[in-house]
Order: sequence, then C-alpha cells, then structure tokens
Amino acid sequence: VQLQASGGGLVQAGGSLRLSCAASGFHLGDYGIGWFRQAPGKEREGVSYIRGGSTSYASSVKGRFTISRDNAKNTVYLHMNSLKPEDTAAYYCAAGRPVFSAWFTESLYYYWGQGTLVTVSS
Repeated sequence: VQLQASGGGLVQAGGSLRLSCAASGFHLGDYGIGWFRQAPGKEREGVSYIRGGSTSYASSVKGRFTISRDNAKNTVYLHMNSLKPEDTAAYYCAAGRPVFSAWFTESLYYYWGQGTLVTVSS
C-alpha cells in the first residue's frame, strides 16, 4: 500500500501547479483523500478533501485550488492557481475515511504519501 505525491516545484507568484497523488495497492475511490501542507516552522494544515463526489477546502485556498479524482488512473489531483508566496510548503496527500466535518484531523487518515515541495517566489 503506497501513496505517491508528485508535481511540486518552483513557480512565480500568480502561477499554477498541479499536484498528483497516485495510489498503489488499494483503490483511491474507496477512501476520502486529503491534501495537507506544512510550511517551514509551522504545523501541518489541511488544504482540501475529496470523498465521493464532494469536496471541501481550507478558507485560505478556496477559489484558487481545485481537488479532483481520476478513478481510472487511481489518482487524485490538486490544481493550484493564483499561487502566493504563503502557499510555499511541503504538500502531502493522505487516505482515510473522515467525515467532512473532521477531514482536517490528521489522525483519521490511514495512509500518507511523502511530501512534494512547492515553492512560490514573489
């Protein structure tokens, strides 16, 4: 069982990136998938969540980020637009079954991918 996060990189403010979270050993569609991020010197925080056909976003990214799922590729994506320097962080994906009211609770996730670094320059 493995989650592989990828797609990070260096981008200028206002730019876009697409992160991918690919699963092996299990079907992503059976789980809720959360994206989290951890900036240097800060605690990890929830960014977005998808379970079934429903999604949720942190207020700091709402309107700029979009989470989506491709079940055929067993992959969840995080499309990030209008990036800001404060979006700089290591981004992690995780699989679990939290209800939407608790999707940002890290202890409710069973599997975690390694981080992919996003750096937004001003």
